Amino acid sequence: MWRALLTLIHKELRALLSSPQSRRLLIMPVLLQLLLFPFAATLEVKNSTLAIYNQDGGAASVELSQRLAAAQAFPHLLNIHSETQLREVIDRQQALLAIRIPPDFSRRLARGETPRLQAVIDGRRSNSAQIAFGYAQQIVAQYARELSPAPPPAQLQLRHLYNPNLEYRWFVLPSLVAIITTIGCLMVTALSLAREREEGTFDQLLVTPLTPGYIMAGKAVPGMLVAALQGSVISAAAVWLYQVPFGGGIALLYLAMLCYGLALSGCGLLISSVCANQQQAFLGVFGFMAPAVILSGYMAPVENMPWPLRALSAADPLSHFIVVIKGLFLKGYGAAEAWPHLWPLLLIAAATLSLAYLIFRQRSGQ
Repeated sequence: MWRALLTLIHKELRALLSSPQSRRLLIMPVLLQLLLFPFAATLEVKNSTLAIYNQDGGAASVELSQRLAAAQAFPHLLNIHSETQLREVIDRQQALLAIRIPPDFSRRLARGETPRLQAVIDGRRSNSAQIAFGYAQQIVAQYARELSPAPPPAQLQLRHLYNPNLEYRWFVLPSLVAIITTIGCLMVTALSLAREREEGTFDQLLVTPLTPGYIMAGKAVPGMLVAALQGSVISAAAVWLYQVPFGGGIALLYLAMLCYGLALSGCGLLISSVCANQQQAFLGVFGFMAPAVILSGYMAPVENMPWPLRALSAADPLSHFIVVIKGLFLKGYGAAEAWPHLWPLLLIAAATLSLAYLIFRQRSGQ
């Protein structure tokens, strides 16, 4: 029986790698996303335009404008001279952020008072604009501290753990390990049974000595191997090419990939068991991917979601694996820290594989 299972696994791998198109589909998305994501998927604000409406014209306001213009986030400075211009540069998206310096700015500073500035933000690009506002706020606060005659009674010192220089690639690349392996494993497993039905070989598979459980195992293992291979490539590139630190153990990394691949295989086989052809399975994979990424905590913290979505997030294998993979890279997770996120993956795998097995047996008449 084990020899027949290995034969089925070998058959699946040959079908997967038989044509150049299939091989390119497994390799090219990984390489393209590995090259594009670390540079494109970033919330850092660079090369933005800052508009300054200086109604004061004094020495203090000029120096503040020069400091804002010298910031790396604002290499383009746009001086405006009226309320109409201020509205136009925001309306036409010529500037991400506009700073209005009031007419009494320099006089209030000279008298030792605290002047007020106004920041006008483009709400259509709220995330980037809020980050740009934070940069500008830091520059203004630093300038105010230099002009203050006495230091403040207490200062809050900020320290960033696990990513001291706030390198955004350190956040993107571990998450990319999870997202790309999700696509690869789901595509391989979801298309497997659907391909057999579409090509007319499903009945031939049923008359073999293999039981439905062995057939599903033979369909699941190739997807897990693809996930492990793609995850290895991205992890190696993250460490050696992009210099992302890896503080965990290699054995624990592959154990986490194995648990995650098992959970994904269950989801993929569940999709495949209810689909009649590869087109339906393909659409099912993308129908699963979008909610999985949104609920994983990659785009927004899970804690900010309402409780029904938090419950759905607990059933999302991607939400657990992202925590483990980030912990392995940046926090140096050991087995004790990883296990609370690994056993939910095994539970998801048991539930999805069991449900896929029941549907498979029902549809195969066994």
